Amino acid sequence: MMERAVQFTNEQHQFRRDVRAFLAQQKDHYIPACDAWLSGSDRHFTKKLAQQGWIGLTWPTAYGGQGRSAIDRYILIEELLAAGAPVAAHWFADRQTGPLLLRYGTEAQRSFFLPKIAAGDCCFAIGLSEPNSGSDLASVSTKAIKVDGGWRVTGAKTWTSNAHDADYMIALVRTSPQTAVKQQGLSQLILDLRADGVTISPIRFLTGEAHFNDVVFDEVFVPDEHVVGTIGNGWEQGLAELAFERSGPERILSTYILLEEALRILRTQQQQQAIMQLMPLVADLWALRALSLDVAYALDAGKDVHIQAALVKLLGTRFEQLVPVIVRTLLDVAPHLAAHRAVDRYMAQALLHAPGFSIRGGTSEILMSILAKGVVAHE
Repeated sequence: MMERAVQFTNEQHQFRRDVRAFLAQQKDHYIPACDAWLSGSDRHFTKKLAQQGWIGLTWPTAYGGQGRSAIDRYILIEELLAAGAPVAAHWFADRQTGPLLLRYGTEAQRSFFLPKIAAGDCCFAIGLSEPNSGSDLASVSTKAIKVDGGWRVTGAKTWTSNAHDADYMIALVRTSPQTAVKQQGLSQLILDLRADGVTISPIRFLTGEAHFNDVVFDEVFVPDEHVVGTIGNGWEQGLAELAFERSGPERILSTYILLEEALRILRTQQQQQAIMQLMPLVADLWALRALSLDVAYALDAGKDVHIQAALVKLLGTRFEQLVPVIVRTLLDVAPHLAAHRAVDRYMAQALLHAPGFSIRGGTSEILMSILAKGVVAHE
């Protein structure tokens, strides 16, 4: 891929300055954290972003968006992540739900949900993994049975990020019996997470954090108007989401604030040799950013980038996990989530979250399989 050098317009440079100015104004209203796009759910902060018009930035103005480019959104997300801002509450709705509904949703779904998301008043979770279906996602067993006026959903989803703070979920469910081709018979439904029969239970880490959840459905009614796209086409529709999920700057910036803080400390201490030892990480970051931006350009052009997106996710995971490993060899740190020093908090957050980087959004093994199949297909 890598068809161009990164060149932003004057308007885009100004937009970046505007985002930085906003974040400077908000610096006393949140505590920066590593991996805040997944663990930092703050609907008050989400509302402030919505007031700027920065949720659903690329969506048509008719649905509450700003009609701006994917590169503009990339700039926005890059700055929010670099600041460790708490964007998790609206993250999935902005990144995946909106584009999915714009491509496959009905006009009624777009008109109802998208303006609410853009206003910061409606948040979504993504219902994919199940207790017995993780990497083998096509084996999902949550069932939707047709009834008058809709569907009855029974089953469970697990590792569901921020379901406790979401209003709705787009779930991949089985609407017809499983066949030898497991990908057939799957559909996507919009479930109200406040509906009767929905039970949400936190999955607590050893740290006490609980941004993952188990979500159980006991004959939850879903009206026909909450079917997304075509019944039986859920697998294809779900794959279309993955390019958005795997290729963004969140796949390379989850531990960025640790790297930045380490460089700040080493510069203050004039530790030139240690700074040089961090430069390979900086070079890796710059290369990954170029690849991720190239995917954003391709998405703007409507291209299929699922293979390139898998590459961003695979290499980005390795980079994000390497940052705390290298930094702790160069600085005297005492990792603790409640530490006074920012670098100690960031190190604790990075070390505790890093093992999950290679699982969420597709395991590294699955991503390597996607890449291998893509190479073979193009030979």
